[in-house]
Amino acid sequence: MSNRITSWHGNPSKPLYIPPAGAIDAHCHVFGPMAQFPFSAKAKYLPEDAGPDMLFALRDHLGFARNVIVQASCHGTDNEATLDAIAKSNGKARGVAVVDPAISEADLAALHDGGIRGIRFNFLKRLVDDAPKDKFLEIAKRLPAGWHVVIYFEADILEELRPFMDAIPVPLVIDHMGRPDVTQGPNGADMKAFRAFLDSRDDIWFKATCPDRLDPTDDPWNGFAEAVAPLVADYQDRVLWGTDWPHPNMQDNIPDDGHLVDMIPRIAPTEALQRKLLIDNPMRLYWPEELAG
Repeated sequence: MSNRITSWHGNPSKPLYIPPAGAIDAHCHVFGPMAQFPFSAKAKYLPEDAGPDMLFALRDHLGFARNVIVQASCHGTDNEATLDAIAKSNGKARGVAVVDPAISEADLAALHDGGIRGIRFNFLKRLVDDAPKDKFLEIAKRLPAGWHVVIYFEADILEELRPFMDAIPVPLVIDHMGRPDVTQGPNGADMKAFRAFLDSRDDIWFKATCPDRLDPTDDPWNGFAEAVAPLVADYQDRVLWGTDWPHPNMQDNIPDDGHLVDMIPRIAPTEALQRKLLIDNPMRLYWPEELAG
């Protein structure tokens, strides 16, 4: 694997929607730079560098104040690139790590000091070779106080994962709503199953993200808006939003980040909903000490 790929828009538009002051992009990534932070030998894709300078420039261009940087699978369990980006953010970023389940308490504490507030379990077979539920459950039981677990899976294995997820003793955040088939509409089988899962615990959060991944009708992703807006309205205290920049594996259908931002008022049509989606909810998960202060 030698050909490096670019999966992000080179000149994203300025959004028509202006996010409220303090808005947070709660799902994004950094790639490298490879010369400083090599990619994992197990990586399923080899991206061009998309480092913190690019991320923070996009943040400012889109009208956001903070980022939550999620460890990308191409970096495996080496979180140095994510930690480097957080360190360069002047307090405006927090992160989610991917860790070896055998990680020590001292190393978890170091991640916490570096701005990490959760760990991610990835169940997409095209991205990871091994997802050991028993070991994942062990590490979930010894996370630092206040952390959560982010889980990435596709809708067809939701029921299979339920016993595992039910046993996790910390809050859960589900990436991209568990990738439902949004063409089924807001009352389709996938959305009904996801709602039943959300109803099973009051500490399950989700990211109303990635119309570019989930809606085959393409930009402006009308099917996504129709399917997701009712979910946001009904679970408005447990929903997050993010760009997913630099859009791993989307090199054949690269979204315009400005258009992604313009999806926000379509799934959260009131100012009150937008504030919950973009400020209140991510602050509770990632900067709770500021709320307490």
